[in-house]
Amino acid sequence: MNDIFTYHIQLRGQVDEGEINAMSPLQMTVEQADATATLFTVRTDQSGLVGLLRHLHGLGFAFLCVSRVGTDGVEAGSAIHGRG
Repeated sequence: MNDIFTYHIQLRGQVDEGEINAMSPLQMTVEQADATATLFTVRTDQSGLVGLLRHLHGLGFAFLCVSRVGTDGVEAGSAIHGRG
Protein backbone atom coordinates (compact mmCIF):
# COMPACT_ATOMS: atom_id res chain seq x y z
CA MET A 1 0.00 0.00 0.00
CA ASN A 2 3.00 2.32 0.42
CA ASP A 3 4.47 1.62 -3.02
CA ILE A 4 4.88 4.71 -5.17
CA PHE A 5 3.52 4.44 -8.72
CA THR A 6 2.86 6.79 -11.60
CA TYR A 7 -0.81 7.31 -12.43
CA HIS A 8 -2.60 8.91 -15.37
CA ILE A 9 -5.74 10.87 -14.50
CA GLN A 10 -7.88 12.13 -17.33
CA LEU A 11 -10.37 14.89 -16.52
CA ARG A 12 -13.17 16.24 -18.69
CA GLY A 13 -12.42 19.58 -20.32
CA GLN A 14 -9.31 21.70 -20.56
CA VAL A 15 -7.71 22.19 -17.12
CA ASP A 16 -4.79 24.54 -16.42
CA GLU A 17 -1.82 22.81 -14.74
CA GLY A 18 -0.99 25.83 -12.56
CA GLU A 19 -4.56 26.24 -11.33
CA ILE A 20 -5.06 22.58 -10.49
CA ASN A 21 -1.70 22.32 -8.70
CA ALA A 22 -2.56 25.41 -6.63
CA MET A 23 -5.69 23.58 -5.39
CA SER A 24 -4.24 20.07 -5.21
CA PRO A 25 -2.49 18.29 -2.33
CA LEU A 26 -0.17 16.59 -4.90
CA GLN A 27 1.71 18.07 -7.84
CA MET A 28 0.43 16.90 -11.21
CA THR A 29 1.96 17.31 -14.68
CA VAL A 30 -0.12 17.86 -17.81
CA GLU A 31 0.72 15.24 -20.43
CA GLN A 32 -1.93 16.15 -22.99
CA ALA A 33 -4.75 18.70 -23.15
CA ASP A 34 -7.43 19.80 -25.56
CA ALA A 35 -10.92 21.25 -25.30
CA THR A 36 -12.50 17.91 -24.40
CA ALA A 37 -10.04 16.39 -21.91
CA THR A 38 -6.84 16.90 -19.93
CA LEU A 39 -4.46 14.04 -19.09
CA PHE A 40 -2.34 14.46 -15.95
CA THR A 41 0.47 12.37 -14.50
CA VAL A 42 1.06 12.09 -10.76
CA ARG A 43 3.44 9.95 -8.64
CA THR A 44 2.03 8.78 -5.33
CA ASP A 45 1.07 5.76 -3.27
CA GLN A 46 -2.43 4.29 -3.30
CA SER A 47 -3.68 6.26 -0.31
CA GLY A 48 -2.39 9.49 -1.88
CA LEU A 49 -4.23 8.62 -5.10
CA VAL A 50 -7.50 8.03 -3.25
CA GLY A 51 -7.12 11.32 -1.40
CA LEU A 52 -6.36 13.17 -4.63
CA LEU A 53 -9.36 11.64 -6.41
CA ARG A 54 -11.65 12.61 -3.52
CA HIS A 55 -10.21 16.13 -3.55
CA LEU A 56 -10.67 16.57 -7.31
CA HIS A 57 -14.19 15.13 -7.15
CA GLY A 58 -15.05 17.57 -4.36
CA LEU A 59 -13.90 20.43 -6.59
CA GLY A 60 -16.37 19.27 -9.25
CA PHE A 61 -14.01 17.70 -11.78
CA ALA A 62 -15.39 14.86 -13.93
CA PHE A 63 -13.10 11.83 -14.33
CA LEU A 64 -12.82 10.18 -17.72
CA CYS A 65 -10.10 7.66 -16.84
CA VAL A 66 -7.68 6.73 -14.02
CA SER A 67 -4.89 4.22 -14.68
CA ARG A 68 -1.55 3.12 -13.28
CA VAL A 69 1.50 3.38 -15.51
CA GLY A 70 3.95 0.45 -15.44
CA THR A 71 7.71 0.77 -15.09
CA ASP A 72 8.00 0.58 -18.88
CA GLY A 73 5.77 3.64 -19.32
CA VAL A 74 2.80 1.59 -20.54
CA GLU A 75 -0.47 1.63 -18.64
CA ALA A 76 -0.57 -1.39 -16.34
CA GLY A 77 -3.53 -3.38 -15.11
CA SER A 78 -7.07 -2.24 -15.60
CA ALA A 79 -8.13 1.35 -15.90
CA ILE A 80 -11.18 2.95 -14.34
CA HIS A 81 -13.14 4.70 -17.06
CA GLY A 82 -15.85 7.23 -16.34
CA ARG A 83 -19.04 7.61 -18.23
CA GLY A 84 -18.40 10.62 -20.46
